[in-house]
Amino acid sequence: MVHPFTLIRRVFGNALFSSLTRRIVFFNLAALVVLVGGIMYLNQFREGLIDARVESLLTQGEIIAGAISASASVDTNSITIDPQKLLELQAGQSITPVPNDEDLEFPINPERVAPVLRRLISPTRTRARLFDADANMLLDSRHLYSRGQILRFDLPPVETDSEGWADAAARLFNKLLQPSNLPLYKETPGGDGSIYPEVMNALTGVRGAVVRVTDNGELIVSVAVPVQRFRAVLGVLLLSTQAGDIDKIVHAERLAIMRVFGVATLVNIVVSLLLSSTIANPLRRLAAAAVRVRRGAKERQEIPDFSARQDEIGNLSLALREMTNALYDRIDAIESFAADVSHELKNPLTSLRSAVETLPLARTEESKNKLLDIIQHDVRRLDRLISDISDASRLDAELARSDAKPVDMEVLLSNLVDASRQISTRKKPVEIDYIVDRKQGMKTGFMVNGHDLRLGQIISNLIENARSFAPAHGGRIVVRLSRTKGRCVIQIEDNGPGIQAENIDRIFERFYTDRPEGEGFGQNSGLGLSISRQIAEAHGGTLRAENLLQQEDSKPRGAKFTLTLPIDVAA
Repeated sequence: MVHPFTLIRRVFGNALFSSLTRRIVFFNLAALVVLVGGIMYLNQFREGLIDARVESLLTQGEIIAGAISASASVDTNSITIDPQKLLELQAGQSITPVPNDEDLEFPINPERVAPVLRRLISPTRTRARLFDADANMLLDSRHLYSRGQILRFDLPPVETDSEGWADAAARLFNKLLQPSNLPLYKETPGGDGSIYPEVMNALTGVRGAVVRVTDNGELIVSVAVPVQRFRAVLGVLLLSTQAGDIDKIVHAERLAIMRVFGVATLVNIVVSLLLSSTIANPLRRLAAAAVRVRRGAKERQEIPDFSARQDEIGNLSLALREMTNALYDRIDAIESFAADVSHELKNPLTSLRSAVETLPLARTEESKNKLLDIIQHDVRRLDRLISDISDASRLDAELARSDAKPVDMEVLLSNLVDASRQISTRKKPVEIDYIVDRKQGMKTGFMVNGHDLRLGQIISNLIENARSFAPAHGGRIVVRLSRTKGRCVIQIEDNGPGIQAENIDRIFERFYTDRPEGEGFGQNSGLGLSISRQIAEAHGGTLRAENLLQQEDSKPRGAKFTLTLPIDVAA
């Protein structure tokens, strides 16, 4: 059963699990959580503050309305005595009027209600307005006074002509954050309370609350409570907060949040600098090192090593170091190749120049013919060198440009062996055997992914190299094809003198020649085996050489070249 974490890693790869990705996601989410949390906290606090203020005003209004209704006096004009009962009285008798509660009226007397309202409102900053049953304003706590009483209250600060930039910015900020769907607050024209919906609803016996906003963007919370006695609505008490009371509290909280935001911003800057030091600084050093590599052609420039980080920066550093080392190795190889080419070309050119300069001085036809033979030999040698050098120089580019295709090595070797057998009729007669070691039960073949022409070039070079070392009489070459551990193995053996032990590794060097006795000088450029190994390594394979030893005296009885290539699994 596959573990869920392993399944997620397979689906999303390493993009979500690298250390660098985790760091970036963590810090971005942390900043987002702080910002959203602050906004959510501010909104909840403002809404909660308004709700708490409404409940407080409703409770306060119920208490004041009850006190007002209790202080309402009975209208004596509404008390009447039945005349029939007066006629039935005897001399000296009297009658006590017994009023019917349903017929009595309890009008609100402003002179009696004002002291009660003043005592209950004075400790608070709440504004109270009392309306009668016709929504006409009877009392306003702003204008309450009594005979012989001196009202004392704090005067507002002296307003200056110019408002401070901080206050103006705070006012603008609060106004921008204020909800846009709130109704506009207006004073009652002529004391008419019908412009307030909550007052009209309270006249029906239902209390209500409304939140409004002034022209300056300040909140005002108003609650209307009916003044009732014996379920009869005598009037309405309207309580409202002072403009700016709630805004001051919210503004104070916003300032506190801004301070928290400032601290969070400072922390975010510090963390960002630390994060930048772990990302930008290494990238800057790598970029500077790359520039030095581009400009410094005389000496090797060192690339900073961040491979110990085990993240993308470390992988980039390792890749740049390997790429730079490969680049310097390629430059060294090109310089060495150029030096070898110039050295190899100078030998035939020097011989050719000497022969051309000596030709006019030759007096006999025999001497001229010898010089002409030398000239032709050197020209052929130059042509062969130039062809092999050109082939070796464009090999990497050709392999990089062309697309690899599945190649059946069994068919390719069969065709090349048949062609080499036909060549044997014109060159040194050599017997060539082709053996396919197919194991029992093997279902797959000998398919490799590569370029058939270049792979054929390796086999042709090895067969011709073996032919040149095979004896003139009884020469024999064995081409064997097998497969082991996902590798295709091609072995080419000959029964020649073998390879000198000290030269086994050198035979793959460029321009190195170790030719058999009797072969003319200059018949080989020394690039065949070097090109063959280069092609094999480009295909992800190997090419090595060894001697076949005799069991009696362990002397070489021939040479064997082994070519291994990776099997094409998809084929």
